[in-house]
Amino acid sequence: MGEALDDLLDLLDLERVEEDIFRGRSRSAVVPRVFGGQVAAQALAAAGRTVPEDRAPHSLHAYFLRAGDPDAPIVYTADRIRDGRSFTTRRVVAVQHGRPVFHLSASFQRDEEGLDHQADMPPAPDPETLPPGREALPRYADRFTDPGAVDRLLEARAAVDLRYAVEPPYATPGEPREPRSQVWFRVDGKLADDPLLHACLATYVSDMTLLDPVLLAHGRGGWAVGDVVGASLDHAMWFHRPFRADEWLLYDQESPTSSGGRGLGQARIWTRDGRLAISVVQEGVVRVPR
Repeated sequence: MGEALDDLLDLLDLERVEEDIFRGRSRSAVVPRVFGGQVAAQALAAAGRTVPEDRAPHSLHAYFLRAGDPDAPIVYTADRIRDGRSFTTRRVVAVQHGRPVFHLSASFQRDEEGLDHQADMPPAPDPETLPPGREALPRYADRFTDPGAVDRLLEARAAVDLRYAVEPPYATPGEPREPRSQVWFRVDGKLADDPLLHACLATYVSDMTLLDPVLLAHGRGGWAVGDVVGASLDHAMWFHRPFRADEWLLYDQESPTSSGGRGLGQARIWTRDGRLAISVVQEGVVRVPR
């Protein structure tokens, strides 16, 4: 296991302050605020710490309320909304400087049998045929208006091997393309057999590229290119089948619409052997600078 993954796992190992109150460290990502995927993953970890071990997360719904301060800890308070025979519901509020910055509702379920069907996995190149992000990203450095963007992106994604199946938005700014993107990802190391941990890590990664299809539709390269400003507004995930975040997962993403300074991204995450593991939807602010 690499040092970067160790650091990420430390971020998810929250300090228990009281029975249902936790404190987490934070760090900046590619912009001077806390990475949204980190807050979502920590909130899910806080919720999971209050749930019986035989119940795994099956859905989460969250709102990003304020930009997080990377220089201050985040306090997570979990409310035990419901403990049923099959399902457990938790609500988590993340607070910094006395104000809520994030709100999450999550539901957990005991494993059980039921009707089973799924869509077909879309075609995608094998991940081994694609260059790792740490090799591919520096090729686009000349597109970035922010001279430190490449280094910060590499640092933010150091714990994750993320490989684009198509060129990312910042590769071809000014050229509108189909609003669809695919990336393969896995964390850079072997993990314990803990479904909550794997769900938290998938949540962390899910906020990295989900709005890329919005940018592709309009030929925008993103914040590092300087042609849009944006932030996540809300985030929803449904965990359908078991998966491992330390094995290859295909993140198939598209955007059906953007309007009013907002863009919608929706996606499915597949295991390499074709099982639909997770569905994801997010809306974010996507504005053109004036």
